[in-house]
Amino acid sequence: MARAAHLSLRPPCPGGNGPPTSKVKGRGAGSNESGRYEPEQREPCDDGWDLDEDLPPLRTDVTIERPKKIITSNTSPYVGFDRSINPYRGCEHGCIYCFARPTHAYMGLSPGLDFESKLFAKPSAPKLLEKELSNPHYKPRVVAMGTNTDPYQPIERKFHIMRGILSMFAKFNHPVTVLTKSQLITRDLDILASLAAKNLTRVMFSITTQDKALARSMEPRAAAPKWRFDAIKRMAEQGVPTGVVTGPMIPGLNDDEMEAILEKAADAGARFSAFTILRLPLEVSPLFQEWLETYAPNRAKRIMRHIRDINGGKDYDPQWSRGGEVKSPYAQLIAQRYAKAQARLGFDRKLPPLDLSQFSVPSDVSGQMDLFG
Repeated sequence: MARAAHLSLRPPCPGGNGPPTSKVKGRGAGSNESGRYEPEQREPCDDGWDLDEDLPPLRTDVTIERPKKIITSNTSPYVGFDRSINPYRGCEHGCIYCFARPTHAYMGLSPGLDFESKLFAKPSAPKLLEKELSNPHYKPRVVAMGTNTDPYQPIERKFHIMRGILSMFAKFNHPVTVLTKSQLITRDLDILASLAAKNLTRVMFSITTQDKALARSMEPRAAAPKWRFDAIKRMAEQGVPTGVVTGPMIPGLNDDEMEAILEKAADAGARFSAFTILRLPLEVSPLFQEWLETYAPNRAKRIMRHIRDINGGKDYDPQWSRGGEVKSPYAQLIAQRYAKAQARLGFDRKLPPLDLSQFSVPSDVSGQMDLFG
């Protein structure tokens, strides 16, 4: 089978009636095709039997990963940061649109159900961070968290890796930003408030919709939208600069909610914002289309037509949809609507940059006494 075959929607089996519909409750993906680097491709299909029975719940398995370093660097022209930390690989939230899904192929796993059920945790992250920040050659730059998979996904309740990481940033007076969909971040509000008092942190919440049914289907194990708004309010009340990302906006599905989400976030105390439009790299496209045909079959073709228009005729083309000026009329309209709402709500006011000057290696780590203490 050609390597690219698994990137298209699954064909029916000979004599069958088309690909099966997922019956896995609480999961986003409807299939689990092999990763693109595997020598053999696994493709489930319908054998013609119509058995009305649910599959058992899909268990979440966590593997402990022991990396040698924890801060990763990137040179992408499409993001506004060059350093990040990812305490987990894979994400139990199961968002069907997640652009990080293809990274699971590097682990020999499927970007489908494997991505949200076969996870990797890095409990040694706080100690590794301490070691890297203590390096005499280290130069502080803002570290972004939540840029790939969510650091506050459900398994964080067990591992507490984020609390250890934030404690280490506080110990070194090092700036950090966090993006999440989870109200679990409020567990660490004490650390975040202390960092915020020194202008060392900002937090953003990703909110895609206020429609309960859509949220439950599209991002099944993420916090319900109302709890994300509540978390914004709690953060803001404790002085943590908090923002909202309306995204991904999916043309013809949830983009009509953008202004309402921004307004509610502002009422809750958000001070800044951003927006994104859906991206469908590699395996994300067939997974999303499979879900879309189930959730909104009457709108699926129109939605995909808008997405391909935004990407120059393809399911995804970063140079077309993310590089330079916005080229598609629909994408331009979304951007114009966002800019107007941003200005009206005061989200266009620039916040001062996070403070890098306070960074220092504490004496109990460096072994040196503070000469001015």
